[in-house]
Amino acid sequence: MSETRENLIEFPTDFPLKIMGVQHPEFAATVLDVVRQYAPDTEEKHLTIRDSSKGNYLSCTATVRAESQEQLDNIYRALTAHPMVKVVL
Repeated sequence: MSETRENLIEFPTDFPLKIMGVQHPEFAATVLDVVRQYAPDTEEKHLTIRDSSKGNYLSCTATVRAESQEQLDNIYRALTAHPMVKVVL
């Protein structure tokens, strides 16, 4: 059975991913490494890091140049599978 799925996103596009995890000095570098597996042009300047109000968690927004829905799906899967990552939006 063939399933046709209409994309709501027009590719290519700059797509922000919000990644949250427990406070760790290597969190940003780890997120960047995972994202680069599927979006190799992503650089450190494409990341924005924020501490939570109590400092227990980090929030990282990574803006990637997305070429396809499959690429975004792969990035989401890789990030959510990483033990340092708690949530990806």
